Amino acid sequence: MSIEINNESVVEVDETALQRLATYALDELHVHPDAELSIVLVDEAAMEQLHVQWMDEPGPTDVLSFPMDELRPGTEDAITPAGLLGDVVLCPQVAQSQAETAGHTLMDELLLLTTHGILHLLGFDHAEPDEEREMFGLQRDILAGFAVQERDPQ
Repeated sequence: MSIEINNESVVEVDETALQRLATYALDELHVHPDAELSIVLVDEAAMEQLHVQWMDEPGPTDVLSFPMDELRPGTEDAITPAGLLGDVVLCPQVAQSQAETAGHTLMDELLLLTTHGILHLLGFDHAEPDEEREMFGLQRDILAGFAVQERDPQ
């Protein structure tokens, strides 16, 4: 798995944890080991610019996903083809505010947002109630499985 992480923000984050989570999530979703993913952390000004440009919405947001090859999750019997998964863009400052509201750490929020972004890259959405149930259930399962793996590495 080729996972590139580029922190362009002023906030220090555990990039290796983001990489481990992304690897775990992509393995769970049966994405080809040669797939490429980019995770970029940006400040509020850069995120606001992207949010306005691509979503036509004002203000910074927490996470944006930019799919490239429109890959979809595979199965145990048929993994996805190799390709460019796309970019997940995170804003640690917005994530920090959300983490405080939710009562957990910035890193917990960034892990959640990274998972959320990866699911969007793989075609999941939450516009409709049934889509939301599926996506958020999968997101919860990935984060729970990753937490177990982090506590008890093989």
